[in-house]
This record gives sequence, structure tokens and C-alpha cells, in this order.
Amino acid sequence: MTSHFTSSSSCSNSISLSSPILKLNREDAVAFKCKIVCLIHQSDFALAIKEIANNPNLASDLMFEKAYCQYRLNKVPESLKTLRNITEPDDKVKELLGQVLYRLEEYSECLDIYKDLIKNSSEDPGLSEENYELSFNKASLLAGKGKFKEALEELDHAEELCKEGLDEEDDEEAELGIIRVQRGYVLQLMGKTDKAMALYNQVVKARPSDIGLLAVASNNIISLNKDQNVFDSKKKIRATQVAGLENKVTKHQQNTLSYNRCLFYLYTNQFENCRKQLKKLKGEDGDTLVMIEAALFTREKRIEKAFETLQDYISKENASIRVKLSLAQLFLSQGHVNKACDVLQALGDDQYAPGVVSTLVALYTNMDDVDSALKVLDGAVSWYKTQGGPQKDLNTLLRESTDFKMRHGQSQAATTLLEDLRKANPDDIKTLAQLISAYSKFDPKRAQELSQELPPVKELSGNIDVDALETTPLSVTTRQLKKGATVPATEEKVTGGPAAPETEQKKRKKKRKAKLPKNYDPSATPDPERWQPMRERAAFRTRKRYKKQTGVGKGTQGATSGASEMDASGPGSPKPGSNSSSNPASPAPSKQQAPRQQKPAQAAARKKQSKKKKKGGW
Repeated sequence: MTSHFTSSSSCSNSISLSSPILKLNREDAVAFKCKIVCLIHQSDFALAIKEIANNPNLASDLMFEKAYCQYRLNKVPESLKTLRNITEPDDKVKELLGQVLYRLEEYSECLDIYKDLIKNSSEDPGLSEENYELSFNKASLLAGKGKFKEALEELDHAEELCKEGLDEEDDEEAELGIIRVQRGYVLQLMGKTDKAMALYNQVVKARPSDIGLLAVASNNIISLNKDQNVFDSKKKIRATQVAGLENKVTKHQQNTLSYNRCLFYLYTNQFENCRKQLKKLKGEDGDTLVMIEAALFTREKRIEKAFETLQDYISKENASIRVKLSLAQLFLSQGHVNKACDVLQALGDDQYAPGVVSTLVALYTNMDDVDSALKVLDGAVSWYKTQGGPQKDLNTLLRESTDFKMRHGQSQAATTLLEDLRKANPDDIKTLAQLISAYSKFDPKRAQELSQELPPVKELSGNIDVDALETTPLSVTTRQLKKGATVPATEEKVTGGPAAPETEQKKRKKKRKAKLPKNYDPSATPDPERWQPMRERAAFRTRKRYKKQTGVGKGTQGATSGASEMDASGPGSPKPGSNSSSNPASPAPSKQQAPRQQKPAQAAARKKQSKKKKKGGW
């Protein structure tokens, strides 16, 4: 009957069958266990725990089921307590215990449990290496080690396996979203922020159901935006404050989300919201909190309060180097260079790091305090020799200290450092050359002895063609030589005797002689006003504008200028009774054209006249 209940596809029917049995006999352990298992299959974990609590006599045999229900209800500490009370845990109890410890971030104990399971379990896990979860975890491990290129390749492989293995579209999209966010994170670590931002936005636009995935993608977008694109960050920050998110992300991720909210409020000048968020984070990472608080005071122009906050924290707590460097940076931003140097020199052994030494030397040099800069360099070299620091860093400090002393006229002190460098690397020709140069300042005899150890010039020159180098024209630059500009060969290579180099001279364009006008008179004095505009010259005269024929286009339509000749009332008409009227002649017909026929002829005449004027012009 137990097998029938547990294997039935209809859990509701199994529950309805077990309920009458339990009414008849409340101590029936088999029916009770079947009911609890069916409730778990229906994801009704709260009711399952309630049923277990109502039957304490049968609860002792269902400790695993109770712990599993508590785990699924996100009551992880209670689930751990229940599992600890099991006296003889089997493999399934150990597996659940390992998962609970992982959720509680007890990673060391969790690892021991899983190792014990693999070692003592007789069953083959049957987990194929071609599994996208394994590829994803491997990529995360590579990213943690700083092997970003290998991590990207493994993530590509995981995405291919995910597309091949999953059928349901929703599940595939959710799993692909996790892989894409992880790829974006790796790209962000590599400095490829544009590609990372594109992947984050792709996941956010898909609106995944996993609130943890959405929160991580939104948080990374906010971190890339910083103080830019504030409106977009304001929308994305809501996804990092969803209820129940604490059950989906680790404690470290929760703190990161909270810190980024503080920084967002700081960038957008929401000082009160930033201060409230800082109060909620009290007791967490103190170094990060105090740096954000100091930045808040600086943003509010309360510089002295920022100094006081950092200095009090450094004096009371075991502050990290990040806080001390932040204080030094704040001093430098306010022009207190000496105080910044004091902070850097109070870093303990960290002050001998090459970056800190370089900063101190640069600051002292800018203040023209060469003696203090030399003390910093000598102290760093001495510390590396006594404490046995990395030989690479020691060689770097020795070389930089030598160059610094040579520049400031302390050649004799520089020789001691160069001798140490030569002992560390006897075959270094550069060190030998520097040593000869240093000895030449105060001990020429020793410099001459060391110069005998230099290799011959032929060995130093290598494959350099000296003849070609000598014949290289000065006009040929190094960039042209790199591009493949040919160096002209000499006749000496061919004939064996001295000869001039065969250089191809650039052809110079000949200047074309100016063409003079045909009527040019070389004996005539040029007009001194020839460069001035024509209208500004003394001999300039305006053109006369001739009036057009007054009769054209006037009068009634069809009238001509010859009509006045036919007018008897005109002054030229003969008077009645005069001799001229005795023999009147009939008026001859006029040969003049109509006005519309005159215009084309007049236009052609003007055009012909203008052509004649242009033909002889210069």
C-alpha cells in the first residue's frame, strides 16, 4: 500500500485515501508517512509541518521530511537544528545537511560532508562531464582565479550544452540568463564594459522570474552607470530591494547591493537616504562603511569631519590599507602633502611596496626634498635585503634608486647598488654600462678596467648593416623605415671603391612663366592703382545709360510711331489753301515694324554689340 501511495501520480487521491485510515487509527505510521510525502510532492510544505507537529508520536520517524520542509520554507537555521538531532544520519540526510550548510555559507563543513559522501558512497553519481552546470561552475572557478579568457570559453561551452539539454523555453531562458550575467561579469572584470552592459540589459529586458538573477544584473548595471544615467539607475535599484531577496542571494551579495545603494544615493546627492542606509549596515564591513561615510562628509563640504572620521577609525580599529590610503588621498586633495607622506610612511611593511615607494619619492621630489626621497629608497632596499622580499621587486628598486642617485650627482653611492645588481645578474650588459658610467665620474681607472669586460662592437651590433646605416638620408624617418622604405645602396658595395650614394632626387615642378597680354608694353609705367578695385580708381567713370526709344511700347495696341506722320493736325501738316496742298501727294505706306516685332530685333542687336565689345577685351 505504501508503494501505491508514493508512486501514484495523483497525490490528492492518495491523501484522500490516507485520511480515512488515520481516522480509524491515528497511530498508523505508514498511512501518515504517505500523507506527508504526498503533501511534499504537492509543495504544501506548511501543511506537512503542521501535520507532523499535530502527531508528535509519529514525528520521530519523519525528521528528514520535517527538515526538508523547513528548508523549502527558507527556515534554514531550523532545518539545520532538526538535522543535527538525527542520531544516525544516512546519505540522504547528509546530502540535505550539506545543502543547508551551503545556504548558511558554512563552506568548510559543507565541503567535508560532500567529500565524505563521495568517498563512502557505493553508488556512482552518474554525472556526465558534458553538463552545463559543471561547465558553469568551472567557469566561475576560472574567473575567481583571474583566468578570464578561459572562463569565457567555458561559459560559451555551457551555453551550448544548455541549449541542447533543455526543451522548455522558459527553463532555457532562465538558465541562459544566469550564464549571460556571469559572462557579463567576466567581461566587466576585463574592462569590456560596453559588452557587459549589453548582456545585462538583455537579461533585464527578458524579465526573468528569478528575483535573484534580476537583482544581480540590475546591481551590475548600476555599478557601471556610477554617477551617469541616473534615471536608469533609479529604475534598476528597485529590483535590489524586492522582498524575499535575502533567500536568493548570499550575505556577501546582500552587502554589495546595500553598498551600491549607498553609493547611488551619494552620487545623486541624496545625503539623508545615504545616511539612513549606512545606519542599516552598522556592524557589517567597517572599512567600506567608514570610507562611504567619509565620502559623504566630503560631498557635503565637511572636510574636517571626514578627516576626523577616518583618523578615529584608524586609531581605534585594525583598519585595512584601503582606509589608510583613502586618508592619504584626502590629504593630497586638500594640498596637505606632508601629512599624506606621513600617512604613507605609517603603513608598516606595506610602505615598502613598489607602488607606495614610487608615490613617496614622487611627492618628496616635487617638494624638492631629495634627502627624504633618498631615505625612502634606501629604506626600501634595506628592507627587501633583510626581510627577503621578492627578488624582482628588489631589482626594480635597486635600478630606480641607482637612476635617482645618478640624476642627483651621487654616483659613488650608486656604484654600491649597481654592484649588487651585477651580482644578481652578471650577464646584464646594461648594468655593466651603468656601472662604467658611474665609476667614470670619480674613478676613471676602475671604469677603464670594467670597460674591458664589455663585448666587442660586432656582437653588440648584431645584424645591423653599418654601411646602410651611414648612407641612410636624414630625410628618411624611423617610421618610414618601419613601413618598408628602401635605403639607397652605395656604389662601394658593387665596385669596392668610394662612390656617391645613388639617391633618387625628387622631381621639382618647374614654375610656369606668366603669360603677358599681346599689347603689353614693357617700357610703360605700371598703373599704381592696378591692385585697387575698378570703382575705387581715380579714372573710373560711371557708364552712361542711354534711354530707350520713347515710342516703343507706348500708345494703343497696334499703333506705330509713324502714325504721327499721318496726323493732319500736326505741326508738319500743310495748311489749307497753301501751295503744297494744291498737289497733295497720297501718303506712302510706312515700312516700320510693329512693337512686338521690334523687340527681337533690338535684343539681337544689343547681343551682337556686346559680343563685339568682349572680343577685343583683355
